[in-house]
Amino acid sequence: MKLTNSQEEYLKTIYLLSKNNEKVRVTDIAKKLKITKPSVSKGINNLKEIGILEYEAYGEIVLTKKGTELAEKIIKKQDILEMFLVNVLEIEKKKAVEEAKALKYAISEETAQKLKQYITEVLHLEELECGYDINNEKCRNCLRVTAKNRIKNN
Repeated sequence: MKLTNSQEEYLKTIYLLSKNNEKVRVTDIAKKLKITKPSVSKGINNLKEIGILEYEAYGEIVLTKKGTELAEKIIKKQDILEMFLVNVLEIEKKKAVEEAKALKYAISEETAQKLKQYITEVLHLEELECGYDINNEKCRNCLRVTAKNRIKNN
C-alpha cells in the first residue's frame, strides 16, 4: 500500500503521540504538525477508510495493527537514512534530520532495506545488546555513538 507523504506524516505523528500520551486527538496532531484541525480531520478520515486507524468524530484516534506496522516502517526508514547521513556521510545532525525526512518519500522499501543491510554489515549494528527501542532518544544516541566508533575503527 502506497501512502501519500501527508498520510505518512499523519501516521508517524499519531504513532509517536500515542507512545507519549494515553489518548491521541485531532487537536494533538494539528498542534504537532502545525496545521488546521479541519485538515487533520480530513486526513484522519482518509486513513480510517483504508483501515489504518479507528476514529469517531471528536474521539480518540487509535492505530490498527496494520497502521502500527506501517508507522514503524516509516520511522525505521527515516532513522536508517538519518543514521547513514550522520554517521557515514558525516552530515551535520540538523541538516541530516531534515534530509532524511524528505528522502524517506523518495526511496523504495527495497532501497531502504538494502541501505539497512549495508549499514548493518559495515557497522555491525546487530551486535548492539542494549534493548534498542526506536522511540527512546537515549537508545538513538547510543546507536549513533556506537556507529561513529565503528566507522572510525574500520
